[in-house]
Amino acid sequence: MSRLPLRPEIQAAAERLADTGVPSPRADAEQLAAHVLEVERSRLLLAPLLEPEQVERYRALVEQRARRIPLQHLTGTAPMGRIDLAVGPGVFVPRPETELLFAWALAHLESVHAPLVVDLCTGSGALALAIANARPDAAVHAVELDPAALTWARRNADARAAAGDTPITLYAGDVTAADTLAELNGRVDLLVANPPYVPAAAELDPEVAEHDPPQALFGGADGLDVIRAMLPSITRLLRAGAPAGVEHDDSHGAQVARLFTAAGYTATTEHRDLADRPRFVTATRG
Repeated sequence: MSRLPLRPEIQAAAERLADTGVPSPRADAEQLAAHVLEVERSRLLLAPLLEPEQVERYRALVEQRARRIPLQHLTGTAPMGRIDLAVGPGVFVPRPETELLFAWALAHLESVHAPLVVDLCTGSGALALAIANARPDAAVHAVELDPAALTWARRNADARAAAGDTPITLYAGDVTAADTLAELNGRVDLLVANPPYVPAAAELDPEVAEHDPPQALFGGADGLDVIRAMLPSITRLLRAGAPAGVEHDDSHGAQVARLFTAAGYTATTEHRDLADRPRFVTATRG
């Protein structure tokens, strides 16, 4: 087989993915091509021809994506801030929506020197490691309960430390337990969390329902069980006047804000994502 042009391969892949219901078929087809060619997606036009073995590998990946295997499981990475995280079976894949919570955290930390930051339900380590990368002066502590996810978080933490980032401190623990990170009580300058928050009866895309670990997704009947239970931990960890940012399901609306307000927090704010859906709440410990 001779070298084949890239553009028709991408077009055929996009059509195949669209036929199987993939939400962003063209983007995924291009991402897979970039992965095979080991280039940035924006530089695909500089590689107009594919070697026969690249064609074979690309078509195989497209068929896997057509079976609704997550794109990130096929490429092995997911971005957060300026870093890429290793992801795969057994860990929740970070979503683009969480970039908004990350951006909020960085904006708040602009006025804080050498901040102490906590990330609860860290999963792959996405928020903790992205903050440590952006703020080398920060002391970042991250907690994860699930052993499989913690393995991914440690892998990512080791990789970022090897790349020169300030190391984070990882804990195996329950974010709802009264003794988790007890040594940091009343000292934390900023806390972020992306906990399990999907209502139990929610209908999910196959990429989520069949590949994300259930313990990272579901938060009880209304999706708020973990958020309710972790609120006392958030309160005891934060210093007075320090904020927390917690991601939630788009069905929760003002419910998470009311939980914080009832717990005595001030400056409680609801934030929406780029699709104008409720996505995370920030609040300041009174």
